[in-house]
Amino acid sequence: MYPYLFPPRGPAAVRFRTCPAFGLAVRLAVAMAASCTVTASALAAPLAGNPQAGQAVFKLCASCHQVGPRARAGFGPQLTGIIGRKAGSTSDYHYSDAMQKSGIVWSEAQLAAFIRAPDHVVPGTRMRFWGISDEQKIADLLAYLKASAQ
Repeated sequence: MYPYLFPPRGPAAVRFRTCPAFGLAVRLAVAMAASCTVTASALAAPLAGNPQAGQAVFKLCASCHQVGPRARAGFGPQLTGIIGRKAGSTSDYHYSDAMQKSGIVWSEAQLAAFIRAPDHVVPGTRMRFWGISDEQKIADLLAYLKASAQ
C-alpha cells in the first residue's frame, strides 16, 4: 500500500496502515538520521596522508597505472599530476566515453570519491576496481600521488 524503508512489524504495523502520516514521519526521521551521519563524516577533518604508506597502497593500482617522470599509459592512464587535471585528458590513453564526458577536474575530494567507488562517481567508466573504503589508505594514496607529481 505505502512504500516503506523497512517492512512494518508488530504494533507499529497497525499505525503504518491506519495513519499514513505516521509512516511518513518515521520514514522522514530515518532519512534525516542517515543524512546527518553522512554529513558528519563528510565534515570530519581530512586525514593527513603519508606518501611512503601511499606507495604501498599504490601497489593495488600499479598493475594498470604508472606514476613518475617516465610514466606512460598501460592498461590504465598514467597518474602523474592527476590532481588538477581534467578527467580523460591525457593523449596516451583511450578513455571511455563516460570518463571523457564527465567534465571532472580531479581535485583531492573528487579523486578520493572515485577511489572509494569509481562506478558511483563516473557511471560507465571502464575502470574495474572495487574501491578502497579505508579513509587513511585513501589519504596516503593521495599524498603519494601528489608527491610523485613533483
